[in-house]
Amino acid sequence: MPSYTVTVATGTQWFAGTDDYIYLILEGTAGCSERHLLDKPFYNDFERGAIDSYDVTVAEDLGEIQLLKIEKRKYWVHDDWYLRYITVKTPVGDHLEFPCYRWITEDKEIVLRDGRAKLHRDDKTQILKQHRRKELEERQKMYRWKEWHPGFPLSIDANCHSDLPRDIQFDSEKGVDFVLNYSKAMENLYVNRFMHMFQSSWSDFADFEKIFVRISNTISEYVMQHWQEDFMFGYQFLNGCNPVMIKRCRELPKKLPVTTDMVECSLERNLTLEEEIKQGNIFLVDYELLDGIDANKTDPCTLQYLAAPICLLYKNMENKIVPIAIQISQIPGPDNPIFLPSDDKYDWLLAKIWVRSSDFHMHQTVTHLLRTHLISEVFGIAMFRQLPAVHPLFKLLVPHVRFTIAINTKAREQLICECGLFDKANATGGGGHVQMVQRATKELTYSSLCFPEEIKAKGMDSKEDIPYYYYRDDGIKVWEAIKSFMTDVIDIYYESDEVVCEDLELQAFVKDVYVYGMKGNKSSGFPKTIKTREKLSEYLTVAIFTASAQHAAVNFGQYDWCSWIPNSPPTMRQPPPTEKGTVTIEQIVESLPDRGRSCWHLGAVWALSQFQENELFLGMYPDEHFVEKPVKQAMMKFRKDLDEIVSVITERNKNKKLPYYYLSPNRIPNSVAV
Repeated sequence: MPSYTVTVATGTQWFAGTDDYIYLILEGTAGCSERHLLDKPFYNDFERGAIDSYDVTVAEDLGEIQLLKIEKRKYWVHDDWYLRYITVKTPVGDHLEFPCYRWITEDKEIVLRDGRAKLHRDDKTQILKQHRRKELEERQKMYRWKEWHPGFPLSIDANCHSDLPRDIQFDSEKGVDFVLNYSKAMENLYVNRFMHMFQSSWSDFADFEKIFVRISNTISEYVMQHWQEDFMFGYQFLNGCNPVMIKRCRELPKKLPVTTDMVECSLERNLTLEEEIKQGNIFLVDYELLDGIDANKTDPCTLQYLAAPICLLYKNMENKIVPIAIQISQIPGPDNPIFLPSDDKYDWLLAKIWVRSSDFHMHQTVTHLLRTHLISEVFGIAMFRQLPAVHPLFKLLVPHVRFTIAINTKAREQLICECGLFDKANATGGGGHVQMVQRATKELTYSSLCFPEEIKAKGMDSKEDIPYYYYRDDGIKVWEAIKSFMTDVIDIYYESDEVVCEDLELQAFVKDVYVYGMKGNKSSGFPKTIKTREKLSEYLTVAIFTASAQHAAVNFGQYDWCSWIPNSPPTMRQPPPTEKGTVTIEQIVESLPDRGRSCWHLGAVWALSQFQENELFLGMYPDEHFVEKPVKQAMMKFRKDLDEIVSVITERNKNKKLPYYYLSPNRIPNSVAV
């Protein structure tokens, strides 16, 4: 009688093992096996991290194994089980791999296919076509779109983390509890002692150091020492945690009536301002999106203020970017002066602080929340709804949506919801952050997510003109490595553009992103269909780069650049100055966040800057969804390309006082998970 050797691998995460009964059915082209109980006498099967083997004897040869059915039945109580994979050695010596990497919950049967990736056209038998269709039907019932707020990209239909399908929940919900993490952060930073003085002001800048002494951090300490200097102010637009706002100024906007006479003392080339603009030496940062956003009113005892500054910057003879003019509000006028480096020291400093505060709000709500978290969730939901597990694009994308829907659901549950933690410290809390996302979503474009294209559109692509823009340099390297990997894999499964056009599941995935995620907004430029391998490669690169590299670039530097409160105030407690010559140090300190909000802010940026336990970084794919040798070779090439980028970045950073490492692949997690 033919005998098959079945090997079962249980997950290594907490509570992955099970005491339930596990049954197996093998289904082949020539027949179907009986239902076999997988059990070894006097042995505890399916323990966490275990790999168990069983001999399954059948009455007659089953032919080519097409499906494998796993059934879990209760022993004492329902006991969830995480199944990594199953391998089957056939009587003729073939080794088949059946990837799973899913939770099996309650009394349930799941059906697995072998690990070879297949497009819809590759399935010839009715049983495989039916399995494919049924899997998507079940997924579409589980992964439903929902509008959390009007004007937002659609998100998952779940009110809380526990509502999510088990497969996309965190292994330990405790690890992503924002309230718990805030408390832990403030304990680690030793800032709880200030909470009883929640609404009291600091005495001076040095007083802020009292909540800044627990954790040694080279960059944050350097920021603390140099934050008032113009070079540090300008440098952050290139390599801080929000390096996406700066663009080359081709023409001075009418709403910023700066003249050569105003900035002459800052210009080093004996040229007029207009001539400097023509030579490409003037840059602009405009926070217009903040204009008219409602400031936080959740605390009736503390007034909070927002502004929408415009900042003009200059590339000096040392190729450093420095500010030369700041207008704190959008509309010029007598009560909205243009502040200059030649003004009184505290006038100029307060103007820069207002820009830094506005930059913080844009970073948190638009650059970080919308353009990485929410967009990655859109790709993730569409993937689960439209791509079966056997599809090569599902296998490519699934590592890059790991925990993303879970972290976003947690954020909607605790962080950015009404009365959530976001309201405690931020001037855009209480609804302003919602208004910002609504505005920014209207302006969001597909091309702006294409990294090289966006850099070029802003006129920031020339390394010769702007030599110290490490965000650009490293980002392009990582983008090209990802795109090369995508191209290698796509060429394995799509031999022509025609095959791309005929892949109905791929087209449904792209359509879901456009119609539901982006609500069919034509001006967004998101494609409705994809017709070429080149465009498919770009599209997948957008999805993976956004979830990995872009998120890493704007998330993990938050403690470095935002922990020194005066450099990134989360709120301002005094309105912007309306005239020059009246600002005092006391007025600046009274404008900055009080002790309590400073503590909440510091805890937040520390907690959000931490990697997850057992983090998986770019190029690390321990879950082997692919079994084919050509794809594994493409993965090896991808890792080699990433290792070379790590070496280049490591060498460049040697002996730098301000190293830039956020886009070093060994520090880029695969997915948005924090």
